[in-house]
Amino acid sequence: MKARSAALFVGLMGLVSMLADLTYEGARGITGPFLAFLGASALAVGLSSGLGEFAGYALRLVTGLWADKTRGYWTFTFVGYFLNLLAVPLLAFAQRWEWAAALVVLERLGKAVRTPARDALLAQATAVVGHGKGFGLHEVLDQLGAVIGPLVVAWALARELGFSTAFLILAVPAVAALSTLTLARVLFGKVVAGQPAGATQGANFAPRVPSFWWLLAFVALHVAGFAHFQLLAFHLQKHQVLPTVSIPVLFSLAMLVDGAVALPAGWLFDRVGLKALCLVPLVTAPVALLVFTTSPIAAAVGVALWGAAMGLEETILKAAVATLVEAPRRATAFGLFHAVSGLAWLVGSLLLAGLYSQNPLAAGAASLMLQVLALATLLGGLALRSKG
Repeated sequence: MKARSAALFVGLMGLVSMLADLTYEGARGITGPFLAFLGASALAVGLSSGLGEFAGYALRLVTGLWADKTRGYWTFTFVGYFLNLLAVPLLAFAQRWEWAAALVVLERLGKAVRTPARDALLAQATAVVGHGKGFGLHEVLDQLGAVIGPLVVAWALARELGFSTAFLILAVPAVAALSTLTLARVLFGKVVAGQPAGATQGANFAPRVPSFWWLLAFVALHVAGFAHFQLLAFHLQKHQVLPTVSIPVLFSLAMLVDGAVALPAGWLFDRVGLKALCLVPLVTAPVALLVFTTSPIAAAVGVALWGAAMGLEETILKAAVATLVEAPRRATAFGLFHAVSGLAWLVGSLLLAGLYSQNPLAAGAASLMLQVLALATLLGGLALRSKG
C-alpha cells in the first residue's frame, strides 16, 4: 500500500469517526445530567457508565478474536457503527433513567463490535505512514467531531429545546457517518483488509509478548483511576459548580484539547517509542482532585487535563499495541487491550463512585494513587524490556 493511499484511507476513516463522535460524544456530554434529570443517583450514574464501559470493552475481546479468525473486519466495522449510532437518537424517547442507562450500554456495545476490527484496518495503513502519526491523525479528526457534538447539544439546551430534541438532532451526523463508511469500503475495501499481503493466519504475540502483558498491567491501573466524565459532570451538576448548559461546552473543550494533543503525542511516540507512555499517568493524576471541588477554575483545568489524557490514550496506547503485536493478531490484541480497559473502568468507576458518595476528595485521592501505581508499573516494565 502506497503512503498516499494509506494517508487518504486514514483520513477518510477519521472523517467517519468525526461524524460518529459528533453523534455519541455530543450525547455523552449530557448523559450524566440527563440521568440525574430522570432521577438517577450518583451510584446509579457510576454503575451505568461503568457497566456500559465494561460490557463494551469486554465484548471487544470476543469480536477481536472473531474478526481475526474470519477476517471479516469490514463487516464488524459496519455492524458496530450501526448499533453505536442507533442508540443515541433513541435516548430522546427514554422516560425512565433505567431505559436511558440501557441505551448508554447499547451504544457502548456497538462501539465494542466495531473497534478492534476498525483498529486492525487502521493499523495496516498506519504501518506505512508511522503508527504514532497515523493514529494521531485519526484522533485529530475523531476529536473534531467530539468538539462539535457537545457544542450542538449546548446550542439545543441554550435554546431550551430540551434533552430529547438534542438527542434527535444527533441523528443527522449518525446517518452521514454510515454513508462515509460505505464510501471508504467502496474505495479501499480490496486494498485494506486488516492484514498485509503475505500475513499468515495463526501467528501469535511472539516474540514481544512479555512487553504486551506488562502494557496491559499498566493500562489496567491507569484506567481504574481515570474518572469517567459522567461522574465528573454529575459532580458539576449536583454541586452547581457550573451552569448545566456550560457542562457540554466544557466537555467540548476537553475534546478540543484531546485533538490538539494527538498529533504531537503521535510524533513523540514515533521518536521515542514506548517511553512516551509515561505522559499518560502524569497528566491524569491531578484530574479528579481538581474537578471534585467547588471551584469553576479548578474544574475547568481538571477537565482540560482529562481531555489531554484521552488524547494520549487514543494515540500512543493504540500505537503501542500496534507496535508490540504482529499483524495477523492485532484485532485480538486490540480486543484484549480494550477488554482489560473495560474491566478496569468498571471496577474503577464503582470504586470512585462509592468513595465520591462518602467524600469527593477521597475519590480524587484514590485516582491519584492508582496513577502513581500505573507509572511505577510502566517504569518497571520499560526497565525489564531494556534488559531483555
